[in-house]
Amino acid sequence: MERDTAPKTHLLTPRRSLMLASAAIWPAGRATAQTSDNIVKIGVMDDMSGVFADQQGMGDVVSARMAIEDFGGRVNNMPIELVYADMQNRPDVGMSIARRWYDQERVDAIFGLGNSAVALAVQQLTREKNKINVSIAAGTTELTGAGCTPTGLHWTYDNYALARGTVTAMLGEGKRKWFFLTSDYAFGHSLEANGMAVVRALGGEVVGSTRAPLNESDFSAHLLRAAGSGAQVVALAVAGNDLINAVKQMGEFGLLRRGLQPAALLCLLTNVRAIGLETAQGLVFTEAYYWDQNDETRAFSTRFARIHGRPPTMFQASMWGAVTHYLNAIKAAGTDATGPVMEKMRATPINDFMTKNGRIREDGRIIRDMYLMRAKRPSESRGEWDLLDVVQTIPGDQAYRPAAESECPLLRRG
Repeated sequence: MERDTAPKTHLLTPRRSLMLASAAIWPAGRATAQTSDNIVKIGVMDDMSGVFADQQGMGDVVSARMAIEDFGGRVNNMPIELVYADMQNRPDVGMSIARRWYDQERVDAIFGLGNSAVALAVQQLTREKNKINVSIAAGTTELTGAGCTPTGLHWTYDNYALARGTVTAMLGEGKRKWFFLTSDYAFGHSLEANGMAVVRALGGEVVGSTRAPLNESDFSAHLLRAAGSGAQVVALAVAGNDLINAVKQMGEFGLLRRGLQPAALLCLLTNVRAIGLETAQGLVFTEAYYWDQNDETRAFSTRFARIHGRPPTMFQASMWGAVTHYLNAIKAAGTDATGPVMEKMRATPINDFMTKNGRIREDGRIIRDMYLMRAKRPSESRGEWDLLDVVQTIPGDQAYRPAAESECPLLRRG
């Protein structure tokens, strides 16, 4: 079965708690007190109620449940149980959930971790407990840099890949002067650092920057600084509702009409829909998945939408692939013990509707193709979710930071 296992600090209303619990019912299996020796227990920890809930949240739970259903609810004759919780984008809350899952509830692996500060903290705890964590939506490159661990995987994307794809495209259009608007926490700092490095490495110029707190509602002061900087591009190192508000306010202040181009360093399908194509048209960004790419992506999207009511974001789609790869590794290893499972995960290529010939590098970075996306004009859209064009495929071996530049000790030789 599935249940909400957030700690008492979980800020959910009783109505919301009831909704989450009733939305996640798994066929009855063994009691939750059983150990991981005879049950495979997966935890999904994400933002369920905050600024990133629309792009992670219950959609990630839906995809994880789909993956378990595709296994028939069992692997190697062991029942699979799914638990989930709201990390509230707070490292203390995330660590409290993770400790309880590992120490009391015998969770074998944690997926999601869609906040960089939470993901970094939980990854180190996971190493101490000799468990497995798979960061789906966190972006910081620190997860596979100095903070890498033998049991931590960075699944969907990272800030280097996002910055490289988008910055390269904009510089190719002659947009050389950049101003950075950054979320003031680990994710934003990492995205800003990677973006600035790519801009400078490719011959561009950073003419200024500003940092805004997470969940900012009024970006006017930040955007006025950008407008007065002489920049051609505002690099938005923000995400979720912050990105939506920033782009909308650029439109309201007339900055788009004046030729100041927004470059979203992390943008998703749901963000573009919330902004609206009238404002978002022409917005360039990099993603790992789009629902309307091919027959396979459309087939998964159709299944997902029947449950969740809309196509999946790249995080929600990749949750299915990550959980499936983990379960396949348990099947191949004949056990859910961390060492043998990690060995099988690393040795097995990743091939599913989203990822072709993906692989796990020694630092835990999943190497997969990325895609340069552009938001359509309103006149080009054929429906509510027909919002993007895939402009370019960025091969995996070009998308990510080279191993030789990594600070991960697992990659060092001699």
